[in-house]
Amino acid sequence: MHFLDQAKIFVRSGAGGPGAVSFRREKFIEYGGPDGGNGGKGGDIVFEAVAGLNTLIDFRYTQHFRAPRGTGGSGSNKTGAGGDDLVIKVPVGTQILADDEDRSLLADLTRVGQRMVFLRGGDGGRGNASYKTSTNRAPRQHGSGWPAEEAWVWLRLKLLADAGLVGLPNAGKSTFINAVTNAQAKVGEYAFTTTRPQLGVVRHKGREFVIADIPGLIEGAADGAGIGDRFLGHIERCRVLLHLVDANDEDVGESYRVVRDELEAYGAGLGDKPVVVALNKIDTLDDELIAALSAELEAASGHPVIPISGASGVGVDWALDKLLEAIGPEASAVGPDDQGEDAIEWSPT
Repeated sequence: MHFLDQAKIFVRSGAGGPGAVSFRREKFIEYGGPDGGNGGKGGDIVFEAVAGLNTLIDFRYTQHFRAPRGTGGSGSNKTGAGGDDLVIKVPVGTQILADDEDRSLLADLTRVGQRMVFLRGGDGGRGNASYKTSTNRAPRQHGSGWPAEEAWVWLRLKLLADAGLVGLPNAGKSTFINAVTNAQAKVGEYAFTTTRPQLGVVRHKGREFVIADIPGLIEGAADGAGIGDRFLGHIERCRVLLHLVDANDEDVGESYRVVRDELEAYGAGLGDKPVVVALNKIDTLDDELIAALSAELEAASGHPVIPISGASGVGVDWALDKLLEAIGPEASAVGPDDQGEDAIEWSPT
């Protein structure tokens, strides 16, 4: 399945149905009169966050969404049928943005089951029976129904994860997430093996948490170098970052600083998040060199360093323990208990 984290779509609610103009004509009944019913309400446009989706790829092929309009009223004071609501299902973590220069945030769906009435369907028009008065016994006017609402909006997906993996290309992030989850991320001996974010569920010491792997950062990523920083939005919601540094780099301190500088340049609070620093790929080094590189990396980062090997599993449990400490006792970001039925309503007017 292709990964897509942005999409532009058109949405329109249903217009209200027209009211009816009708008069009662029955044999042996002395007095007739107006009996035109009201029109039905148009369908709403509703966004709902659902589990099991982690991409917006479906919106590449379907970009226009229109709710059905209400049907017209009829005689015998019959109200027209209302149009069904059109429910647009999106992944948890989807943001709805206005189609303007600032891409203003309109909604943020962060929980399974969270619903938002984005565009309200138009109310049905009044039938002529509702216009009857003591002085207007045979009205012929009726309401045509309220018009639909429509808008172009952007959908932007920010994956929900408890921990995020960061580091230079080939720091061993994909190997690590494969070792602790069932993500099956691609691994290769070349830069930018990871070209799209990966999510995996870690089960450690009777607990579960979600970890996200994003493509590696290089110097100048904030200015578009390499894959750039466009995927950093997927770790904005993480509670802790696991920063992996390749023990085979020429200068492990400089490798750490390059990534930290790009996180600071991106902003959004990434530079202020708790961080666990790990020296990866130690399976190829002796104990003396591991100790020297760990001390060098600790001096550069200002954090304790955990020597690990994602390939052999050395130190991995230690790193997971530190991540759990930083995450705290709360439930996983996309756990089954994190559900809600909140409904929000937004109007373009």
